[in-house]
Amino acid sequence: MLDPELLERITARRAELDEMEERLAKELVEVRAERDELAVAERVLERVSGQLAEEHASDLPAPGQVAGRAVMLIPHREPGVEERALPPDYQRILTVVRQAAGPVMAREVGEAVGVDTSVRAKLEPLRSKLVRLADRGWLRKLPDGRFTTRL
Repeated sequence: MLDPELLERITARRAELDEMEERLAKELVEVRAERDELAVAERVLERVSGQLAEEHASDLPAPGQVAGRAVMLIPHREPGVEERALPPDYQRILTVVRQAAGPVMAREVGEAVGVDTSVRAKLEPLRSKLVRLADRGWLRKLPDGRFTTRL
């Protein structure tokens, strides 16, 4: 003969397990749905990241050809053209001129960016970059040869 108390405990435990199974099945459905949503979000993120990378790459200056040699083209300053479109060394030059207390000579810029200013052959390429930035509207060259930012 079966013990009625033991039989009642077994029945109660079976009911608890059935409830737990139902709750876990529901949670499993929710987990799988969220996992599917994350997979979709991941694909969208990869696609958007790829598109942004392509757009960013197209914003960067493209090298041109001069006398068969690859050279970096410096864009004219105009609405929509950001400073990041310039090569990094030109961006550093702009930063130095911008941070100066007033108009600066090429020698002062050279000292700030680490060019050996005692050697004219090393200073002239920097002066040429400053002039190029002035010609393209990024800087202003004063009559005395000093450079300043545009207003």
